Amino acid sequence: MARVISAEQAAALLQSGDTLLIGGSGGGHAVPDRLMRAVGDRYRETGLPAGLSALHPVGLGDGISKGAGYLAQEGLLARVISGTYVNSPAISDLVQAGAIEGWTLPQGALSQLMREMAAGRPGLITKTGLHTFVDPRLGAGRQSEPRTAEVVERVEFQGEDYLFYKSFHVDVCFLRGTTADEDGNVTMEQEAIFGEMLSEAQATRRCGGIVVVQVRRMAQRGTLPAKQVKIPGILVDYIVVEPDQLQTYLTPYSPAYAGELRIPASDMPRLPLDARKVIARRAAQELVTGAVCNLGSGISTGIASIAAEEGVLDAVCLTNEQGLIGGAPAAGGDAGAATNYAALVDQPYQFDFYDGGGLDLAFLSFAEIDARGNVNVSRFGKRIIGPGGFINISQNARTVVYSGTFTAGASRLVCAGGRLRIEQDGPHRKFVREVRQITYSGPYGVQCGQRVVYVTERAVFELSAEGLVLIEIAPGVDLERDVLAHMDFKPIVSGSLRTMDAALFDEGSIGLASSLAEKGPLAPRSVRIATGQGVPT
Repeated sequence: MARVISAEQAAALLQSGDTLLIGGSGGGHAVPDRLMRAVGDRYRETGLPAGLSALHPVGLGDGISKGAGYLAQEGLLARVISGTYVNSPAISDLVQAGAIEGWTLPQGALSQLMREMAAGRPGLITKTGLHTFVDPRLGAGRQSEPRTAEVVERVEFQGEDYLFYKSFHVDVCFLRGTTADEDGNVTMEQEAIFGEMLSEAQATRRCGGIVVVQVRRMAQRGTLPAKQVKIPGILVDYIVVEPDQLQTYLTPYSPAYAGELRIPASDMPRLPLDARKVIARRAAQELVTGAVCNLGSGISTGIASIAAEEGVLDAVCLTNEQGLIGGAPAAGGDAGAATNYAALVDQPYQFDFYDGGGLDLAFLSFAEIDARGNVNVSRFGKRIIGPGGFINISQNARTVVYSGTFTAGASRLVCAGGRLRIEQDGPHRKFVREVRQITYSGPYGVQCGQRVVYVTERAVFELSAEGLVLIEIAPGVDLERDVLAHMDFKPIVSGSLRTMDAALFDEGSIGLASSLAEKGPLAPRSVRIATGQGVPT
């Protein structure tokens, strides 16, 4: 029977030098925030525990100080291994300063690694990460100077290259659910995601570690529906009850996020007409009826709003890496959740589907692009972001659409009357001679036969074997002054350069439903595989 303890008692279970595994996702989705805060408070008051290794597949935090931010104290942490630091900038600062070691590895690889650890296997072998900064030939996922052994190796198996992500020993694991009974069985009925809670609990038990689960409430033994139990009590050592537990950092509780009800499409927020909406609209024009898609964070999440506004949300299947299938993935600080979804699976299984080539279309953001079509989203300027699920998604989708503003920084762009007017351009270039980190390899994408499109508010590019090809520019934009003059390299300009659809830059519908009808549906997947279309390599 699991014992109920306080958050402070849970924090006291950690010893200096331990490895702490933490479940949850992004902006508060199933994040054991109270437990993490107790660890930070204990260290501030006592100086213990010191030198922890923090391992969490997904970034955790509100983008300011919560989540992993509680642990961002020099001396408390020795190293952090995560998919991203975007939710915890204070962690990024410590890594930048060299105060702690830092790795950012593909979220999917870390998620799947939890299952390998649970089974006692030495690690995960996968092609995910080859030819990116995670490849040991390009940095092994490190965001700091090396002090200890690498956590990723390149290996050869049956004549092909793979990456080997090594298993970790876990001492203490912090997880979160909604309800626990007196035997420690945990359900997640009010959570927006499942994550990899079961695998993390199993991995910790395999290591002989301690599993602590934060929940909102307790139930009597034998009263929880057995099929709703996500973490069996045999894997749980301690329960911490936090009655004020929020569903996310921004949303106390959304029944739609929990799958309790579906909301009318008219209740979904509409985007204001600005550059970001133009980009989301143009990206949405790549949709095809019946396509299975992933929406990444940032501008790409706006595609769900566009699809709802245009009445085509049910014509495609939108997904996110956290395990949501169908419906409308959430945007902003709640990204990772979804409304009106058809199914919710554990995150490792979603990445199995992605890695297996299940995505017809992937919509992702970019920070830097170079002439070879390489994309950087993981480290730029003074920020360490990490790849999150980007590498799994981008390397395995049949078509990838990268979206972002053409320049970075303060700008004034006016969309009206079917034209784009650039009153002030952003001062920072995003089309650079060489990206700082390769999060997506353009040449490798060409080798794998992917179709790749790069969408901005003023220009659209495609990837070819020779590099980036400019295929569209916005109405009202001058090619030399507004596009080429703001690039560090000259792209190939298509001989059939087109003007972007004027409807993108005006109020009203862009006719997406008609466009999808004209394209017709995708061929059945069995036909595509049989004819060799888009088969992953």
